Amino acid sequence: MTELTGKHVFAITASAFAVIIGVNLVLAFQAVSTFPGLEVDNSYVASQGFNDRKAAQEDLGWTMTPGYDAGRLTLAFHDRDGQPVQVTDLQVLIGRTTEAKEDSWPAFTPVGLGYAADLPLARGKWMVKVTARSPEGTLFEQRSELFVQG
Repeated sequence: MTELTGKHVFAITASAFAVIIGVNLVLAFQAVSTFPGLEVDNSYVASQGFNDRKAAQEDLGWTMTPGYDAGRLTLAFHDRDGQPVQVTDLQVLIGRTTEAKEDSWPAFTPVGLGYAADLPLARGKWMVKVTARSPEGTLFEQRSELFVQG
């Protein structure tokens, strides 16, 4: 049996810290390399009209519901009475919440009482970020989660 000396204790301690520091460096690199970026260029400027935009959107009383089935992404917009509404200037960002490499901006077309786009999505959790306008020009923004099974 070998005697535990100061050199052994130092080697054990140094090895433990090396593993901890190495893991932290790998995780920090992964966090920085997958960060999709800023939401807005200047948060102060964006905040100046936030309350007005929020009040106007709440006055609309709209909700948006995403759906996905067999490679087809659908969006349904409804007013506070549950009636379907038409939107203009529809822009939709589909992506993962943690990275930007799978982000896409599909082109939606009116289908029935909603909008649809053909888009193959892998299994898992997706973010659906919608920006649209009412026929009168009121901005509507909503971020939803979409879970794709199988």
